[in-house]
Amino acid sequence: MTNATPDGSVPSGRCPFPHDATSLTRKPDLGTPAGAPVQRDEHGIYRVHDFHTAREVLRSEGVVQAGFGADMVTQLSALKHRPVLYAEGDAHHEMRRDTARYFTPTAVATYHPFIAGLADRLVGDLLRRGEADLDDLSLTMAVQVAAQVVGLTDSVLPGLQRRVMAFVEGEGDSEPGTVNVPTVASRLHQMMDVPLFYTLDVKPAIQARRRQRRDDLISHLLDKDYSDLEILTECLTYGTAGMVTTREFISVAAWHLLRWPELRADYVHGTEQERHAILHEILRLEPVVNTLYRRAQADLEVGGQHVPAGSVLALTVPNTNADPAVAGEDAAQLCPARPLPRGVQAPVLSFGDGHHRCPGAFLAIRESDVLLRRLLVWNDLRIVREPTVTYNEVIKGYELRGFRIALG
Repeated sequence: MTNATPDGSVPSGRCPFPHDATSLTRKPDLGTPAGAPVQRDEHGIYRVHDFHTAREVLRSEGVVQAGFGADMVTQLSALKHRPVLYAEGDAHHEMRRDTARYFTPTAVATYHPFIAGLADRLVGDLLRRGEADLDDLSLTMAVQVAAQVVGLTDSVLPGLQRRVMAFVEGEGDSEPGTVNVPTVASRLHQMMDVPLFYTLDVKPAIQARRRQRRDDLISHLLDKDYSDLEILTECLTYGTAGMVTTREFISVAAWHLLRWPELRADYVHGTEQERHAILHEILRLEPVVNTLYRRAQADLEVGGQHVPAGSVLALTVPNTNADPAVAGEDAAQLCPARPLPRGVQAPVLSFGDGHHRCPGAFLAIRESDVLLRRLLVWNDLRIVREPTVTYNEVIKGYELRGFRIALG
């Protein structure tokens, strides 16, 4: 490793990588410093910037999900079973226990032949064409892998990727607690996209599994007597929360690894544990979802602030992840050997925490690693055009588009 001593060890307190690598996606308007105290803004939203307060909020039983359109979904009276992203209490805990088996390391290992075969096909296509947009390759990987886990494998027409992306393109929701009036165009989008996704992708999958169950989420939901509408909402949830975020992470990780040759070399030649450590550190620095929202169910004390019941808390993940009290004074820089306090996971809060922590965290890292290593092992893989960074209001995070790479 870079900066290591002759015996391979790293001097105490010294990162083995150059400290030139900083965030490539951080919005310039995130001006509040990491670790800053809780602040109440002009909309009455309580903004959290330090790790310990944010983790306390995420683990609290006194808050509920407020992001990703929670206010709208929880008002749907036709849903006897709320989607797992929005469920709370015993119902949520039971759902998480029941579905955890799809995301364990053992379960993910069963998907490995599919993931590896798909990655080989994508790299082979790139080799034949010479150039491609990495954000297209990463979308194919993310959507196809998640489709296997969920059970969206019986679509009657091609284009699942386009239909999934339709839910996160265009206008997003306003922040919880603020007013957003959708345009006519966005309303028409919603009226067309959901029925299309249901008719072409979800309904055929349900019908196939009514005839014969498989080892996937839709089969499990049918066993639990979920209605078609409830299965549709779960598929929408996994589509936006799983497929889309993994797509962005693969792209941003490749961007860092292609920019820094020493980091790339350590990644390509590292063990799986070492490669995952590098990916976790990139994710700590570049959390795909920048803001997590919770609503207080009762009066709370949060970071020394009194938060009245009904108030919205916004957790600024780039700041919580760069809190110097947890990640050190060089927290704005990339360092895979970064020491973290006991009990703090390597991605910090990039996958969330508490009972709503992302269930697919291990799967996301594994599929990212499989594709990235197969790409980066080619010495002549290079960047033709760096991506354009924009901000997606639906997932409250960055998007990387037009990331052109070449091979051969």
